[in-house]
Amino acid sequence: MNNKTILRGLAVACLSVVYGACSIPKITTREANKATPDSYGQVALDTTNTAKTNWKVFFNDEHLNALIDTALKNNQELNITLQDIEIDRNEIKTRRGEYLPFIGLKAGADLEKVGRYTSRGASEATTEIKPGKETPDPLPNYLVAAYATWELDIWHKLRNAKKAAVARYLSTVEGKNFMVTNLISEIADSYYELLALDNQLDIVKQNIVIQNNALRIVRIQKEATRVTELAVRRFEAQVLSTRSLQFDIQQQIVETENRINFLLGRYPQPIARDKDSFEALKNVDIQSGLPSQLLTNRPDIRQAEMALAAAKLDVKVAKAQFYPSLGISASIGYNAFNPSYLFNTPQSLLYSIGGDLIAPFINRNAIKAVYGTANARQLQAVFNYERTILNAYMEVANQLSKMGNLEKSFDLKYQQVQKLSQSINISNDLFKSTRADYMEVLMTQRDALEAKFDLIETKKQQINARINAYQALGGGWQ
Repeated sequence: MNNKTILRGLAVACLSVVYGACSIPKITTREANKATPDSYGQVALDTTNTAKTNWKVFFNDEHLNALIDTALKNNQELNITLQDIEIDRNEIKTRRGEYLPFIGLKAGADLEKVGRYTSRGASEATTEIKPGKETPDPLPNYLVAAYATWELDIWHKLRNAKKAAVARYLSTVEGKNFMVTNLISEIADSYYELLALDNQLDIVKQNIVIQNNALRIVRIQKEATRVTELAVRRFEAQVLSTRSLQFDIQQQIVETENRINFLLGRYPQPIARDKDSFEALKNVDIQSGLPSQLLTNRPDIRQAEMALAAAKLDVKVAKAQFYPSLGISASIGYNAFNPSYLFNTPQSLLYSIGGDLIAPFINRNAIKAVYGTANARQLQAVFNYERTILNAYMEVANQLSKMGNLEKSFDLKYQQVQKLSQSINISNDLFKSTRADYMEVLMTQRDALEAKFDLIETKKQQINARINAYQALGGGWQ
């Protein structure tokens, strides 16, 4: 009968395995498309890539590099991400421990009083421990034992869960690297914006001097009845407008400094910089390399790749839930009603060993739902991976095109500023000799001021395009 019972149990277990294997729902699978174009629209193909350049060499500005160094140590958002990495690292340890045996020690003591006129009380009362001595009442109980439990990872469910945790850890690390590239880019953008504002402020102050000189001349001419009071009022209004612009720029400087200080994780303080270095900045060519290099250079692409690997492993873990799980448990120790008998061997010795085979058979909707969810998330990860690659390519292509167009625009704006700067002197001379109207002088001064502002703005956009191209290529995190 015992052998037959065992055979029946094995038969039921085999049937459950066959049933589980045959009735697993089908899922939709899709491989990620990693293909990229051969180039960014350029004719020449070169593997030289600016993304490999260290950010300290790329920027080559001691003030900016000092700011970035501080931010990499103190930025709160980056430090939060570092703790996410630590959390994922601990998750790996948790998953690794799940497929190893659990071993523990336990000790206990209790006291139980059983009713004398119960079947158990009557039997214990007549049981003699020693001749002429009944069972103690109430009956104490002392236990010291070691125990172990172990789930045999037959279907690699636990190992795949550990591998998925490793993939998520690596994904978080790449996410941190991507945050570093964004942080460096944002600080550099704000730093050069600060330099541009400094130069715009200098231009405004220079224009205020020019306009005050023109106003002085207009007042002299008004006294000589060569112009009317209207001309004086218009020149005064122009000076007031430019002075107002000065305070607007000063406010922008304060806000930009505070934005940098926030990224550095510190309270407002002056930002050390050399404003004269802005005009001396030269455009350095960006080597874009091959689009396929984005797959290894861009941290966000590798982050999406690791997330996809984790999602695939999650599907395997969910699939393994349909199969039986085999667990083994064992214990050994001592148990006695009196401490003096506790370590008597073999009278107080106890041990046990057993195994159990558990398999889902009926009402597996919850397992199917988890399996379906894991598959849907895997498809999401595939689409996200493809979208990240496409977005990275577009970012590089846009910045390379922007750099070329801004270079042409800057050359034209530079010529415009030169012409208008000459026009200011010409208009002033003509106005003095009454050969030009005061409105021509005002319009020339205003156009020159706007052109100089536009020139600085275009130069700042050139610098930002270069920084953004460096970031888009995957530079900054190494």
